[in-house]
Amino acid sequence: MAAVQLYGKDGKLPPLKEVSGYMVRPGYYRMLGATETPFGVSFTINSHGATSCTLLLFKPRESETYAELLFPQNCHIGNTYSMLVYGLKIDEFEYAYKFDGPYQPEIGKIFDSSKVLLDPYAKAVTGQRNWGESEDGGKPFMYKARVVKNNFDWRDVKQLELPFEDLVIYEMHVRGFTKDKSSGVHAKGTFQGIREKIPYLKDLGINAIELMPVFEFDEMESARVVDGTQLYNYWGYNTVCFFAPNTSYAYKREHNHEGEELKRLIYDLKKNGIEVILDVVFNHTAEGNEQGPCFSFKGIDNDVYYMLTPDGYYYNFSGCGNVLNCNHPIVRRFIIDCLRHWVVEYRVDGFRFDLASILSRDQNGAPMANPPILEEMAFDAVLGKVKLIAEAWDAGGLYQVGSFPSWSRWAEWNGKYRDDMRRFLKGDAGTAQDAINRITGSKDLYDPKYRGNSASVNFLTCHDGFTLYDLYSYNMKHNEKNGWDNTDGDNNGNSWNCGVEGETNNPVIQGLRLRLIKNAFATLLCSRGPAMFFAGDEFCNTQFGNNNAYCQDNIVSWLDWNRLEEFGEIHDFVRFMIKFRKDHPVLRKTTRPSKSSLPEISIHNGYPYKAQTDYDTHMIGVMYAGRDEEDTKDDIVFVAINTYWEPLTMQLPELPYTFEWRVEVNTFCEYKDGIDAQAFTEIYGPNTIRVPARTVIILKGDKI
Repeated sequence: MAAVQLYGKDGKLPPLKEVSGYMVRPGYYRMLGATETPFGVSFTINSHGATSCTLLLFKPRESETYAELLFPQNCHIGNTYSMLVYGLKIDEFEYAYKFDGPYQPEIGKIFDSSKVLLDPYAKAVTGQRNWGESEDGGKPFMYKARVVKNNFDWRDVKQLELPFEDLVIYEMHVRGFTKDKSSGVHAKGTFQGIREKIPYLKDLGINAIELMPVFEFDEMESARVVDGTQLYNYWGYNTVCFFAPNTSYAYKREHNHEGEELKRLIYDLKKNGIEVILDVVFNHTAEGNEQGPCFSFKGIDNDVYYMLTPDGYYYNFSGCGNVLNCNHPIVRRFIIDCLRHWVVEYRVDGFRFDLASILSRDQNGAPMANPPILEEMAFDAVLGKVKLIAEAWDAGGLYQVGSFPSWSRWAEWNGKYRDDMRRFLKGDAGTAQDAINRITGSKDLYDPKYRGNSASVNFLTCHDGFTLYDLYSYNMKHNEKNGWDNTDGDNNGNSWNCGVEGETNNPVIQGLRLRLIKNAFATLLCSRGPAMFFAGDEFCNTQFGNNNAYCQDNIVSWLDWNRLEEFGEIHDFVRFMIKFRKDHPVLRKTTRPSKSSLPEISIHNGYPYKAQTDYDTHMIGVMYAGRDEEDTKDDIVFVAINTYWEPLTMQLPELPYTFEWRVEVNTFCEYKDGIDAQAFTEIYGPNTIRVPARTVIILKGDKI
């Protein structure tokens, strides 16, 4: 039998037939998406239920097709359509698809050959280059894709693979971080704007940033005007395309090079020792429910990609209209391909999964003991070293903090840390034991034998809720500007206004608020487990009491960098505490045992080794002991926290001979770099100190 000749005499793949004026042949079936080749472009897409597929070609920024190519039968294997189209130059066209197939909404099949559909594997989405604008010339908007040339040179950059427990994570919104003119950057509100702030981030000491959604999303979804203010879907938790970066976050137009500015940002962050974690949304898409648009998954395989009720409607465990059917084999492959793409092509270091409990549900919405998608992520070879962080709950009432399926790979946003520590730090009775559990690594939730010592990502604030300044300035949410009569947002924020709602000129209340903020940072950064805080908390950024600023593309959500000067004390204190945490490994992890035979963690609630608490316990003491990084000396740190409204006396445990206690932090006094906190601490003897009202004092054991 003669061998099949795949190449012509000139070494090129020969075309096999003509379709709509273009020469074509079967494409690269295993390369989903659109791939540039020496001969043209290969287009590959899957559909389980379609009967035919048509490729649509558009001139850039035009809404009318100039060619429609029906995939020939020899370009269709199984459920995959793949066609190599000769002569196409990637800078001269945009593309989309149409699918035909059965229309049976009662069983979830809604094929419509008139719908223009976006490639789920598109590396760039056109039409939304400028924030808040579409480039459709006023015509009905449609999503189209562009082929991206991937030739970014990563040179010698490598994955940092920082130990999880060493992370201090800085959560930020790309646009809001530098959009206000007070940021002082040139490229405001963009990836480049963050690059300009890298010296600030490095000086602060954080070693990871967590970017709120950067996949292409539609900020115009539910856009509206309230009291004369234009509101958008600002946060971006409504993904349009999972493989494409949000083009409006790029400072310069990147035609066919979309993503390069983000890659340069990640490259420079890595060179400065800072990892990048992406906040990803695999629980739902921007297509919404039955009333929502059909621009991608619905028209390709609605009953595959979404969880549907028995009568063909959408389950809504996300609170956003639809739920991705994450444990379906096809959707599992899509998600794994997507994560690999961002790790390989963008070199990201980790992912935080929004409403991750949805990923543990089966096609009918029931929780699974061993969800295949979570297991696959945990053991995937490409994802083997990236951080996997779950927001271990969803809008359907499934709450899995402490029980999220992990395979010893997954960490969790510890919502119980946030809630328990907020209550304790503002002085609520009956919360001391919970606070001790949270500070010492939440071992009641995460057994170190099975979950390791890094399962608990500790935080007091994030994008969702009050900023830290507002946490101690407002008793109630103030979301009136969102346009929902203040009915949106969390009603159980465990905040405290310190006596006056909102801003005040009262110096006593102002001082108390700043002290509580310092207490929060001191406690967070002395807790076992990775630490995370929201961008701007280090200089008292405010959202004016709005605890659900998802739609506020203005100074409500933007960082006001003028406050960096106004609240310089807090910034400098946070920088000091981050360095203090770095300098004392016992705060972060189990080290080699101390040579002085002190226990690794011990509790001293007012008296040495008094671990008992009761309803009225308001002062706790936590002592960590071990060895320093070089194993040259004992590392001993004592954290005393008084949340009572009066001073209390703390008797410290005795140190080994040749050691003495030295005060490093006293939040009752104003912090200044180089200040001697010991001079502001009342010491009644070698092992007794007075802890002022609502104050944290941190001591270390020094060699005499």
